[in-house]
Amino acid sequence: MIKFLDIQKITALRGDEINEAIARTVNSGWYLQGRENAGFEAEYARFIGTEHAVGCANGLDALILIFRAYIEMGLLKPGDEVIVPANTYIASILSITENDLVPVLVEPDINTCQIDPTLIESAITGRTRAVLIVHLYGRCAYNNTIADICRRHNLLLIEDNAQAHGCRYGDRRTGSLGHAAAHSFYPGKNLGALGDGGAVTTDNPELARTVRALANYGSERKYIFSYIGRNSRLDEIQAAVLRVKLPYLDDDNRRRREIARMYADGINNPAVTLPMADDGTDCVYHIFPVLADGRDSLQEWLDENGVQTIIHYPVPPHRQKCYAEWAGRSYPVTELIHERELSLPISPVLTDDEVRRVIDLVNAWRP
Repeated sequence: MIKFLDIQKITALRGDEINEAIARTVNSGWYLQGRENAGFEAEYARFIGTEHAVGCANGLDALILIFRAYIEMGLLKPGDEVIVPANTYIASILSITENDLVPVLVEPDINTCQIDPTLIESAITGRTRAVLIVHLYGRCAYNNTIADICRRHNLLLIEDNAQAHGCRYGDRRTGSLGHAAAHSFYPGKNLGALGDGGAVTTDNPELARTVRALANYGSERKYIFSYIGRNSRLDEIQAAVLRVKLPYLDDDNRRRREIARMYADGINNPAVTLPMADDGTDCVYHIFPVLADGRDSLQEWLDENGVQTIIHYPVPPHRQKCYAEWAGRSYPVTELIHERELSLPISPVLTDDEVRRVIDLVNAWRP
């Protein structure tokens, strides 16, 4: 079986260093808000290219904390609108509604699966206060058009960087392009912990301070509470593991690009479209999606022949039960992507022989 993502093998790549880091942390007797957390925050901020990184419990919390901090700072208020791609993972939208803000769903470009910049301005109303871009699949969603729209309309630009650790736009990394960015270190991410973890990056010291306090029960000083906060902290063991893996991230991403190039050069089945094949940005290929009519048939064919795949994502946000009030809405491009998308195996531990096997099978499939 060619696994979609062999996390056990990925972990084993740095196994000795990870075991040493965990033992060091366990033996220190300090398990929260200690030296490992502070070290990772400094190293990750330097890697991303921001002044501040604040660790938290997971990627969803990172997004929630950004919006909540802006509310506490007086830059957002309940009822304000946030533009967000219609085809994103549900966490992006959950973070908006969790803060009593209003998501305004904008269709993606079918050629990139990223938010369509040409549709953003027409979605702006008198209540729009922010744009949340999502670097979906590890591809940069930012461009100068989006930045210009946000400047002209005085909108906050927030990045969901959960799938794009290490991705670049020119000489800058995603996570440093907007006013603030949320990161997830879920084990399956390009930079994955051994459990949940997240972070907020920003150049704004007030935002960083507010996020840190909100994540610590609303406290900036022990037993003194400035906000009605929550408990959302990156634990020391996960921070120690991430410190081990961070220096290898660029090399791991290079391997992902090599695999993506093999897929792009090798897959020639006319029934399969590759929306990530001709990417001009420094994509990090968290996911390598293909689009196919008869997608379920392709997935069954690959599974029967020993290749594991995943659908990202089978049901779009506006068709989820939790947002039943949106059931009557139509987002044709989003729906097309969700009906046709299939993610092929891609990871730093996938071998060339395995990649060639996947290519051969995709090319042999007939809808």
